[in-house]
Parts: sequence; C-alpha cells; structure tokens
Amino acid sequence: MGKGEQTRAAVLDVAAAQVSVIGLSGLSIGLLAERTRLSKSGLFSHFRSKEQLQLDVIDWTAELFAERVVRPALKAPRGEARLREFFDRKLRWDSGDLALPGGCFFYSVSAELDDAPPGPVRDRFLQAYRDYIDAIVTVFRTGITEGQFRPDADPEQYAFDIQGVLMAFHHASRLLGDDRAEARARAAFEALLDGARI
Repeated sequence: MGKGEQTRAAVLDVAAAQVSVIGLSGLSIGLLAERTRLSKSGLFSHFRSKEQLQLDVIDWTAELFAERVVRPALKAPRGEARLREFFDRKLRWDSGDLALPGGCFFYSVSAELDDAPPGPVRDRFLQAYRDYIDAIVTVFRTGITEGQFRPDADPEQYAFDIQGVLMAFHHASRLLGDDRAEARARAAFEALLDGARI
C-alpha cells in the first residue's frame, strides 16, 4: 500500500467507526478532518463529495465484514460447522470484537436508511446488506447439500430467522445492556439448528 492508500484506509476506518455512532448523515469531511487531524482539502482529494465518502465507507465496511466474518467462516467444513462459525463471527462482529468501535455499522445504517428514498447511497448499502443475507442463505444451503439439514428446509426462512436472532442480540447487548444476551442468542441459534436437522 502506498502512502495515499494507507491514509485513505486509516480515514475509512475512522469514518466507519463514526458512522456506527452518528450515522451516515452525520459523517462529513469536516468531522473526519477533526478526528484524523488531516486537512479538509487533503481529505477532499480522496473523496470529492460527501456522497462519495458515504459510498466509500459502505464499500470499506462491507469488505471489512467479508474479511473478518464471511471468508474465515467459509474455511470451516461445509454444513453445520460452517454455519456455526459464521454465527459465532457475526456475534463477535456485533459485540465489537471483530468490528470497529461503535457497534454494528450495518444495523446503525439500516435504521437510518430504511425509509430513505432510492439513491446511490441507499442502493449501495442495500446491495451490501443483501450480500450478507445471501451469505447466510448459501451457508445454510450447503448444509442441505451435505445432508445435515432437512431437504425441505427453506434457506431464505432460516436466514430471516437467524437475522432476527442476531438483531435481538445486538439490541439486547448494546441498548439494554443484558449480560445474558449472548447466552440467549446462542440458545435461539441451537433451537433453529435443532429444527433444521434431519
């Protein structure tokens, strides 16, 4: 990585952490200049506009999620072991162990953009979020192929259910401060697996 790329990566790390706390609409080149101690003109040369900054931070965080959650999970054996690894890594992402400070970027932004009109930023975020859901569907589907889950199990329904568990964990742990949130999420995950097994 050249110096310019290193600077850009460092800025996007800070931007992603800020978005998790203040949302995309609160993110600005001025705020990043203050947080990174770089000049506004220097930052502007990297991003050119607030919209481009928002698009780049979505792409950056989606790649970070793939690097820390999806790709390592895909190294686990196909089927239930892979699903367990994905779930465990997503819990760690939501709790901040694998994510940037400030909580889950995706939950923060989804609350902000759910009613926003279509446009480049919302469309880019929706694609990143759909890619994440598709990863759960694909991992579950391999469990069916491997003969570990019922052939009539619905991968899309499972992804919906597991996402509900993960969102409940996020809110219980971060908003409510429930020290049993992880245990409850893991119990719900086991119940979903029990219902899917042959």
